[in-house]
Amino acid sequence: MIPDPTAEIKRIRHQLGADDGFDLDRIFARIRRVQAESGRTCIRRPSRKPSNHAMRRSGSDDISASGESTPAAR
Repeated sequence: MIPDPTAEIKRIRHQLGADDGFDLDRIFARIRRVQAESGRTCIRRPSRKPSNHAMRRSGSDDISASGESTPAAR
């Protein structure tokens, strides 16, 4: 059987999560602390907000300009 090439990454990720009790707030607080202590510049990208067009099918005219569905879409 071929060994899992990601096994070590999975083991380390599990250990880091266990160290913080698998609490996301504690995990992210530790990540931010380590970044601050590293002395390196960390770039934070702005959050990506979903657009209203994400739910619409390509080329679909099922929604009128007022945002209501057309009779064909009901």
